Amino acid sequence: MANHAAKKYPATGSVVDLMDPDRQKRLLALAEVGDVWGVGRRTTAKLKARGIHTALDLANADAKAMRSEFSVVLERTIRELNGVSCLDLECIRPTKQQIICSRSFGHKVTEKQELREAIAKYTTRAAEKLRGEKRLCRVVSVFIRTSPHIKNEPFYSKTLSVELPNPTDDTRDLLEVTNVIFRRIWRAGYRYMKAGVMLADFYEHGVFQQDLFRVDNNKVNSKALMSVVDNINQSGLGNVFFASQGVSPQWSMKRDHLSPAYTTKWEDLPNVY
Repeated sequence: MANHAAKKYPATGSVVDLMDPDRQKRLLALAEVGDVWGVGRRTTAKLKARGIHTALDLANADAKAMRSEFSVVLERTIRELNGVSCLDLECIRPTKQQIICSRSFGHKVTEKQELREAIAKYTTRAAEKLRGEKRLCRVVSVFIRTSPHIKNEPFYSKTLSVELPNPTDDTRDLLEVTNVIFRRIWRAGYRYMKAGVMLADFYEHGVFQQDLFRVDNNKVNSKALMSVVDNINQSGLGNVFFASQGVSPQWSMKRDHLSPAYTTKWEDLPNVY
């Protein structure tokens, strides 16, 4: 609320002190209920129908009754407006439970090689994120699908998951798996609009039970090689990619609302007349 008032009212000089409870109530009375974080348009309309027009009205509402009529989220919001903390501060970001990399294509993809290159690109990106989490994954999934909104066109959607014998974070291992999965789910004669790769079932390095009947197929110097690749790609000085991603990919992700790059592309500079 202090941040909201500091931005909205110039007279504050961008500094608002809400240590005084009376000032808190005055500010809550000035704020529309729709300006409260987490209160959407539909909820706002329902609240106003009940005579709740300001943030102060919401703060004075019965939290338990509002929970039964709306949701536990709104109950927590009411308690927060009264100074009761309901959300713990996360000082350490929790580890991800899965990693998904998917995009809608800029045009419908019909060629098998194009779709294979897209899957390889998504696999590479997902593997980079996995190493950033310092985790290994054991389950790999690939999905492809056409658009369900185009009339007179057949719809096709397929997802397939594979469990690895031993968890890995090596992009080469993951590329081999996603390529096999892709060959199994590919169907010719469709115009594909989206594809993606998901990694799941994560393990820490050295904290997992290997398959007793399979030899560990981790490649020699895998960690060192992947570290070099990531460092080059993150340095901004160059880019290293796998051949399966394609040298000159014809597919591209959908970017209808991409912001112009005013500071890095001449053609995006605004013209002033």
